[in-house]
Amino acid sequence: MVCGGSKTQSWKDLYQAAISESDLNKLPSRINDAEAAIVICARELFHAVGDDAEEGERLDDALCILQALRRSLKHRPSPIPSTINLDYKRSA
Repeated sequence: MVCGGSKTQSWKDLYQAAISESDLNKLPSRINDAEAAIVICARELFHAVGDDAEEGERLDDALCILQALRRSLKHRPSPIPSTINLDYKRSA
């Protein structure tokens, strides 16, 4: 196995954490971590002896999905500012 040595968390684990993250404030960091691990793995794969085209395709697919996820974050609606009082009370 070329990628995912004992020193670092596997790119697959980081990728899974990113696509499963429900906290939109944490999601950009999760995406960055996964992308960085995938790039490292791709470099290791490039320099490895042998042909592991399937792993390369998995890395490419994962990067495409992470990039789409990042783009979707940029297009999400802005949250309502917390300074707006949405509790309309009628005076009697």
